[in-house]
Amino acid sequence: MKTPHYGYVIVACCCLIMGIDVGLSMSCAGIFYQPVSEAIGATTGEFGLYMSLSFLTSALSLGFAGRLMERYSARWLLTGSSAVLGATMALMSLFTKLWEFYVAGCVIGVTLAFLLYLSFPTLINRWFRRNVGFLIGICSAASGIGGILFNPVGGWILSQWGWHAGYLTFGGIILLVVTPATALLLRDYPAQKGVTPVGAADEIEGTGGKAVARGVDYSEAVRKASFYVLVLFAFLIMASSTLFLFLPKYASSVGFSIEQGALVASGAMAGVTVGKLALGYINDRSCRVGVLVSTLTGIAGLLCMLWMSRWIGAIICGAFLFGWCYAAVTVQTAVLVREVFGSRDYARIYSVVSIALAAGGTVASGAWGFIVDHTSFAFIFYMGSVMLGVCLLSGLWSLRSGKL
Repeated sequence: MKTPHYGYVIVACCCLIMGIDVGLSMSCAGIFYQPVSEAIGATTGEFGLYMSLSFLTSALSLGFAGRLMERYSARWLLTGSSAVLGATMALMSLFTKLWEFYVAGCVIGVTLAFLLYLSFPTLINRWFRRNVGFLIGICSAASGIGGILFNPVGGWILSQWGWHAGYLTFGGIILLVVTPATALLLRDYPAQKGVTPVGAADEIEGTGGKAVARGVDYSEAVRKASFYVLVLFAFLIMASSTLFLFLPKYASSVGFSIEQGALVASGAMAGVTVGKLALGYINDRSCRVGVLVSTLTGIAGLLCMLWMSRWIGAIICGAFLFGWCYAAVTVQTAVLVREVFGSRDYARIYSVVSIALAAGGTVASGAWGFIVDHTSFAFIFYMGSVMLGVCLLSGLWSLRSGKL
């Protein structure tokens, strides 16, 4: 019987990283906002700044992290990042002051530069040349599955034992599951297992007897207008998606309980999961259709939650649709970079575009909290819809002007 290609073990490791490390630290972050901010005497905006600092340190770290991923072992960089993330989340159970969360946010941001932004896009592009969009979708969808599973569990833990137990439990899961798995199973390149990338012949062109991956190099990419339009797309899609963090509080603001707010977050994570798988499939066939679907469903979801706020079912459905926009952060951005610039210098180009992702999160995750404290949820939902409209136009333009 033919042995499965080891690349699929790499896919499984990436799914663990996204489903547990990213799922617990990012997808479930919103359920802590209200209880923690009330316990330490902070506003939602003040507490939410820890996430802004996380995105900021990710943005500042990404350029350096991208170079480390090229020069050193991704296996040990990701394993170390997972261990630090788990330990930090466990320590958050002991915090009593706002500044402690800010410090933790900075540490988490450094680990997420590797775990969230660079792990699966880099590894999938090293190990696969076929069905890349779908595989990126699968890995990305794992964070949605993590959100679906852990948001209700986290909400129950918070209601029974408080937020301290929530952070301690989440940190322990990361340390006991993901960190050992990545240390044992991850490998950096196919050559380390004596194989070539899956479907390598599909994207390799011979030049003078030397196989070269199709695409443009970094120095050429940064001279193209499409590069900077993609940077704009990345910034705005991430900024819009961080509205997810405020969906549980939005549900509370219109009269629903903490447990129902956790269900809204789970609805969004269901949308993220389905959206990532669907967007991966769609983008392997048409990246333009992927851009259209990912942005328009996000707009529809925000408007549905806003205009039908009396019914919890409608809010959950709107959150599900909005989840497709969240899915676009990792799937659509990664596929757009590959579609426009190819795989030749992908890791370096994508690491720079990812700085815009982190910057969008830095600005928006804290700004939304302050804006809603002084205006309303309606205002920020309409702002998010406009930003997604700009994402739609910029994504389509980059494909048209930067096509290989």
